[in-house]
Amino acid sequence: MGDSKATGTVSEDSHAPTPVRPNHRILQWLLLLAALYTLYLAKTLFVPIVFALLLTLLLGPIVTWLRRYYVPRPVSALLLLAVMAVPFTLLGMELSQPAQKWAENLPELSERFTDQINTLTGAWGRQDEAVSEEERSFFARLLGEDEVDEAASGEEEANQVMERLTQGGIELLVYVLGVMPVFFAQLITCLTLTVFLLVFGPRLLESAILNLPQIEDKKGAHALIEAIEHELSRYIGTVSAINAMLGLSTTLAFLALGVEDAVFWGVLVGMLNFAPYVGTIIGLTMLSLAGLAQYGLEWQAMIPALTYFTLNALEAQVVTPMVLGRHMRLNPLIIMIWILICGWLWGFVGVLLAVPLLVCLKLAASKVSRSGHWVRIMETRY
Repeated sequence: MGDSKATGTVSEDSHAPTPVRPNHRILQWLLLLAALYTLYLAKTLFVPIVFALLLTLLLGPIVTWLRRYYVPRPVSALLLLAVMAVPFTLLGMELSQPAQKWAENLPELSERFTDQINTLTGAWGRQDEAVSEEERSFFARLLGEDEVDEAASGEEEANQVMERLTQGGIELLVYVLGVMPVFFAQLITCLTLTVFLLVFGPRLLESAILNLPQIEDKKGAHALIEAIEHELSRYIGTVSAINAMLGLSTTLAFLALGVEDAVFWGVLVGMLNFAPYVGTIIGLTMLSLAGLAQYGLEWQAMIPALTYFTLNALEAQVVTPMVLGRHMRLNPLIIMIWILICGWLWGFVGVLLAVPLLVCLKLAASKVSRSGHWVRIMETRY
């Protein structure tokens, strides 16, 4: 009996419910949401920081190489930024006029497209008209409508539409002028932070590796950071060169075809190419509108868009895979979701920075042994 009672006691204790531990997964999701909204609300702070980090990864190996020839880091950093800033400044001054022209002509272009569409619709309606004047007047009297009132109301609606389009164009111009001070402030912040990262960043990183007790393998950590910096610098430089060649090719093709503002469109498509898929769609849409603005409702209006689509397809399907190889092996669904997230966080700048940032994260994860499964998921193909 004693044994049975003891056995029963042990059995009851073995089936006793274990105490419930706190659910850390909910806390992790809350921290993730807090981080996302922090990145969203403080985008004016994080955008120049991220851009400065990418610029530092691009220029860091060059500064280190010049250091071997006894060129001080401050001198090489300022020299490289000056070499990059001068052509970009000259190009920006050259493109400011066509950009302002397109912004100011947006209401006029909208009015012209509306008139052309109305003319085409009216011609189509006259060709298919099968109702006689008597029948039309009969239905007008039956419905209690007056033809003169219909014409007046139609003209009034058209005027309202044009007023909205004109107001939209003015609001767009005011918005662009309003964000210019913020843009220049972020640009100055980005360049200043880049100089400080290039000058003081390497020594600070070495000090962290040396003094942090969490890093046990000092030599391995140093080699890992050098490998990541080398791979990321190679990727950013290669992608920038490919996009610049795409913009130059588009410019030369448009100049040969007689497309207006060829340099402006070449620079624009080169920038948009940093965002795969989304940038291509935006570029095709804008070039279709540019073709309609220059040629009207004619077949020649599709020349700019078709030319850009051909060059972009050649770059995306042949040049980039051949040059970058495994570095651009990313699942298209992951790219689209990441672009949407970065676009929601940081707007148009986030769309441009999304894919370079994603590839940087992938390359960094590929160098860490415990993150191999994430790299294989990101490289999944259809």
